[in-house]
Amino acid sequence: MVSQVEPSHALVLRGPSSVVSRSSRHRRHGRSHAGGASFIPQNEFPVFSHTGDVEILVKAGSQTNRYLLHRLILTQCSGFFEASTSQEWSRAGPSRDGGADTSRIGEDSGNESARSRDGREVKKRWRYELDSGTSQDDIPMLVQKENNQVSLFGSTDTHPPPVRNKPPSSNPSFFRSVANLSLPPSSQGPSAPQLSQEEQDLLNDYDNLFRIFYNYPPALDPIDIATAYLQCKSLLALADLYDALAVVGPRIDHHLLQFQSRLWKQIAKYPSSYLKIGYLSQSKSIFQEALIHVVGAWPMGERHIRHQLPESVIEIIEDKVEDLADLVGKIEGRLFRLNLLNSRGERVTPQNSYLDWLVVSLFRQWVAENTSPPPVPQVPQMQQSRNGHHSRNNTATTTHHTNQTMQQFSPIPPSSGVSSPLSTNTNLGRVYRTLGTAPSNYLNHDDCKRFLKLSPEIYSRESLKKFEKRLEEMKSMAREIVRPLMRSSLSGEGSNSNYLVCTRVDDRDFPWSG
Repeated sequence: MVSQVEPSHALVLRGPSSVVSRSSRHRRHGRSHAGGASFIPQNEFPVFSHTGDVEILVKAGSQTNRYLLHRLILTQCSGFFEASTSQEWSRAGPSRDGGADTSRIGEDSGNESARSRDGREVKKRWRYELDSGTSQDDIPMLVQKENNQVSLFGSTDTHPPPVRNKPPSSNPSFFRSVANLSLPPSSQGPSAPQLSQEEQDLLNDYDNLFRIFYNYPPALDPIDIATAYLQCKSLLALADLYDALAVVGPRIDHHLLQFQSRLWKQIAKYPSSYLKIGYLSQSKSIFQEALIHVVGAWPMGERHIRHQLPESVIEIIEDKVEDLADLVGKIEGRLFRLNLLNSRGERVTPQNSYLDWLVVSLFRQWVAENTSPPPVPQVPQMQQSRNGHHSRNNTATTTHHTNQTMQQFSPIPPSSGVSSPLSTNTNLGRVYRTLGTAPSNYLNHDDCKRFLKLSPEIYSRESLKKFEKRLEEMKSMAREIVRPLMRSSLSGEGSNSNYLVCTRVDDRDFPWSG
């Protein structure tokens, strides 16, 4: 069974011999004098009966797709076919009639055709069959089989077909077989077993692979991006198996980019998966988008990425993570050094301006609480004596009370969980976005009022108004400091992410550019 293909069009093969396949419309000109249309063998994708020299059988379950393609096209698109049809590895056998040793002639002349002893031109033909392996873990792979040479007449015999002076006698079985061609499959006999989804996907992948080789658009889902992702992933894996990523990759890139905004949303949800898609297809847009998300959320997904991608991609990620950490460190240092000046141009201290110093202290405390990982809880040893609790327990109780008091002035909760040196980035996007774009969302009027009431001796309406005014100055300066972290390098929406998306990706950062 041959897979269905689109209407043929003119096909030009570049090489020593130019072969042109005209449209099927121009081939419907031959009619026999006995009446009825004469049969003309197909010479279009996927079976080039006249010019094809590589036969490929792809079997899955009860269905077998047959392709008769051109070595010239296959070797241009696939390193696998280039190597397996080379003079060193080729298994195209000698002709049946014991003609000229074309394998030796081919080595001397570099041509794919030779001449037999009687002078007729003979052409090599290669044959491949899909081998599923011996176990379920084996990956199905095309295997080259022994094949005899064929003449340019299209037969496995090197002699031309005999000339008949009169038509052959009627053959009832022949007419029955011809009549059966017009019947639906269900009327030709017992129906074949249904293919499983895995078997159908395998046939589709090979058909898409060869369609791309011949510049046909692959049959990929144009509506459901989740289905299209699975199809593209499977097709890229097959292209990687046959060293054809350079040809298949641009087609995958073109298809996925047609989803536009839906693609960017999917990349934001599954950045590590699309990072591999972008790497295999050499898509700059997809790879860059996924890389920005991966770096911002690092080390989330690290185990999956290290298992799926080569070391060259891991090195790029780690370099970008280090660059982002350096930038964040510089920003944090400037935030903690941020200060106010009194009327004489001096930095405020508890001695020269106690109220302003409280403003600076509260701001720094908020930054520390929201940009640092939480401390690892330590359970003090409960040692008890006859006179009461140990003083160490009293210290722990006091520390806990102080932390609880300060946390009430941090509307944004600190990130939770045990953190590695870079894992604090998982919440930094939201924290710095609050500092840079939404100053009213932290340390608002109620927070300031509640904080000043902790010191009744200085609390008044006038002092609260002055406190809020000076705090606004701190917020304004902080907004300018964090501006470099507010930049988004994404093509899609990324403003709501909990991590930073300001990583820059240059042409030298693509692993295939070097």
